[in-house]
Parts: sequence; structure tokens; C-alpha cells
Amino acid sequence: MLPLIQNPSAIGDIDSELAQSLPFSVAKRANILPVKTHDGWLEVWITTNTDPMALDEYRMGADLPVIPLTVDPDRFADGLNRAHEESSMETDRVLEELSPSSLASQLAEKPDLLESEDDAPIIQLVNSIIVQAIRKRASDIHIEPFEKDIVVRFRVDGVLHSILRPPKPVQAPLMSRIKLMAGLNIAEQRLPQDGGMRVQIAQKEVDVRVSVLPISHGERLVLRILDKGEHLTDLSALGLTKRQSAWMLERLGKSHGLILATGPTGSGKTTSLYAALNHINTTDKNILTIEDPIEYSLAGVGQIQVNPKIGLTFAGGLRSILRQDPDVVMVGEIRDEETADIAIHASLTGHLVFSTLHTNDSVGAITRLIDMGIEPFLVSSALDGVIAQRLVRCLCTHCKTTHTVPHSVLERRNISPEIAGDGTFFKPVGCNHCMGTGYRGRTAVFEMLTLSDPVRDLIDRRAPSHQIWKEAKNQGNDSLQEDGIRRAAQGITSLEEVFRVTQTNQSVD
Repeated sequence: MLPLIQNPSAIGDIDSELAQSLPFSVAKRANILPVKTHDGWLEVWITTNTDPMALDEYRMGADLPVIPLTVDPDRFADGLNRAHEESSMETDRVLEELSPSSLASQLAEKPDLLESEDDAPIIQLVNSIIVQAIRKRASDIHIEPFEKDIVVRFRVDGVLHSILRPPKPVQAPLMSRIKLMAGLNIAEQRLPQDGGMRVQIAQKEVDVRVSVLPISHGERLVLRILDKGEHLTDLSALGLTKRQSAWMLERLGKSHGLILATGPTGSGKTTSLYAALNHINTTDKNILTIEDPIEYSLAGVGQIQVNPKIGLTFAGGLRSILRQDPDVVMVGEIRDEETADIAIHASLTGHLVFSTLHTNDSVGAITRLIDMGIEPFLVSSALDGVIAQRLVRCLCTHCKTTHTVPHSVLERRNISPEIAGDGTFFKPVGCNHCMGTGYRGRTAVFEMLTLSDPVRDLIDRRAPSHQIWKEAKNQGNDSLQEDGIRRAAQGITSLEEVFRVTQTNQSVD
């Protein structure tokens, strides 16, 4: 008699060892995933695309009676990826097989990589590196040549981790294979090159941007991973507090004004602007963007890719956009006075304009615009709000532990009891779920500057940044560090991580 199993197990309950008993490629092709055992029965996920003959064949070879449960394709793909996430043996096995002598003989037989078979070791190695990077949620792959070997590192949650050290003879074919996939010139090894490729992994499309830079021991490659299968972030998923969310919604409800997102490269500025655009993206609005590059496609939004080689710059593209009767405009980045001037005048003539600036804090955006040559009265009139943000690593929920910071330490760091509470915080430990780092995933901390009348008066008088921020603080605006400490007190991140990201002394002892 069949056990009463009506609903599929949760993704977190999948038995990884059982799921990995069926190879990833076979499970994906057949749409069959062994999930869990129930009192002598085997729960197996299938989809509407599963071949009944393949299921019968699997059933015949299984050690236990099979209970097939149909799930939607997205859930099946998520379960398959999660089950195989920790399986990194393929890369190590390929490296073990890549002895310098065997590799040299294979490359001598087939000097043209296009003639290699799909299971050639170098192709296996490249594919495995990319697959493992995606499974480990890496945003970048760094391949760095040195005198005696090469190093492969993954950037996970903003921090680089050393993953592999292939032998030196692997360098030339490895670089050539990646350059070939990215459409770059294999013969050119003296000049920097940029390219890209699109790969499909577990039914998800992933774009990979490739940058090649010649250095003393060869060519250094950085692969930026953009997962096209990721859903566009909603405004509610940015991690905004109630007060920050109300601040954002108030500005998104206006018909004109300039809203800037500031921070260093990789701080999530573009993600926040995409979330804002997605929130106001309705059929009654004409939304146009000019970006470099276009990272994600927005349905219903006209997106323009900057191309300086043909004269399509931010300033030139923005001029053309304004002739298209837009309601909302997003400029990927304000880099010069011309772009800043057009963006400000667009906001003053009835358009809601979003853009980014590379400054360290919210007040720095005002100084930067004035330094570019924009008159202070134009800045104060057009600017409606500035967001400064950073990404902090989230503590792993499986291994984080509490610790108490003495009040004397909190006072020494000017952390008020209103923010720190009773001094109870959390700290990282490290486990298999977080690669031993104690952190898994990232969230943003924000600093939001409101352009009140007193602040506008200070801008008109060219007041220094510290005076503008002092006025903003008097109105209740939190700094980046204060917002981060509040999240640390909630157990989302650690104090050390907040201090690291906001570039202060990291010790809390």
C-alpha cells in the first residue's frame, strides 16, 4: 500500500546524497530527481516533460518502490541545482587527470580547439569552473597566471576565495578556450580585450562578460557572471526598513525630479534602480534607459546600450531619449558635466530621472555635481533625493551565534543604546552551508538624504559637506554605519562586517 504522500517535500529537505545518485546531466535530461525516502518508499520528482519510458526504466533500477510526484519546471530546476550544489568533485577529478605530459600530448594532436571533442579535458575544465562558480553563487571568476602555476578564484558575496591552482602547462589552452568561447582574438596576447558569451545551465541562461588583461606572466582573465534566470528584484526585496520604503515610495510617486544612487562599483546601485523602475513600470508610462552595459532586460522598457565607438555616449543618447516623449528616464551613470547638465534640465522640465554616481556617501553626490560645473541652484532645484548604499554579507542562519558587546565598547564607538539595544549581537562561525565563512548571501545598507528646504539653502550657499550632513542628521537621517548597526542588532549581519564595509576599525573587543 502506498504511503500518504500528497505534496512534494520542501526543497530544503532534499537528500543531496540520494539526489546525486542520479548524475546531474541525466536527471536534467530525463526530468527525474530522486528526493527522499519515506518508510521504504522513494519520493521522485518529475515534470510534465518527463518521458514515461525513462521513468519506467528508472523505476526498474531503483532499490525501493518509487512514488513519482509532479512539480512545476522551475521548482524542479531549483531542487536539482540545490541537490548538486555541494558536488564539486568533477573539477578536482579533471585537474587530477590533467598531468602536464598528457595535456601536452593531447594539445599536440589537436592544436585547434575547435576540433576537440566535447569531452576533451580542457573543455571539461572550463565547463566545470563555470558550473561550480554558478553553483557557489559567485559573481566573478578570476584566473590569474603566476610564474609556476595559475590561480582560479571565485568572488562570493563580495569576497574572493581561492578555488584551484592548475599547473602552468594548463595556462595556454585554458586561456585560449575561454577567449574562443567569448569571441575574442586568440592570437592577440599583448592588448586588453573584452568579450562575452551566453551559457545555459540547468535550464537557466547565464551571460558571462570576459575581460582579458596582459600581465607579466601571461593574460589575466576576469569573468563576470550575470544570471539571466534571476527574477528582477522587487522594491520589497531590497531590505528597506519601513521608513526607508516610505521615503522611496514618496519619491517614486512624483512626476519629476532627479534621484541619485551612489556608492562604489558593486554596491548594488543598479539593482536598486531596476527595482524602482520595476515598481513604477505601468502601461501608462513611457520609460527609457541608457546603460553601459544593459545588465537585465526590463519588459516594457526601452533600453539603449552605450556604444562610444559609433558616437553613442550617455550625453548623446540622453538627448535622443528626451525627443521620445519619456515620462521616466534612467541614465546608467553620470560621468561628465554634459550628461549631468542634460539630466538635471530633464528633471526640471517634467521628467522623473534616475542615475548613479560613484561617491562614498549621499552628500558627496552634491559636491560631485558642483565640481562637474553644475550651478548649486540647479542642483538644489532638481535633486529630489540621494541614496548611498553598500552590500553587507548576511550571517549564515545555520551557524551564527550570539555574543554580547560591552557597553563601554559601544560607547567608545559612539553607538547609542537606541541603536544597539542591550548589546546583544551575532557573529559568524562557519559550516558546510556557507563554505566555512559564516556568511551566506548579501543585503544592502542604506543612507538616504532628504532635500529639505534647509538642506537646499545650504547647497545654494555652497556649504561644505559636513554642514549639509549635520543638517540632514538633525532631521533624523541615519548614516550607512548606523543603518548597518541596526541590522546587526537584528541578527542579519555582524558588527565586524558593518565596520568592514563602512571602512572603520573592525575590532569590537
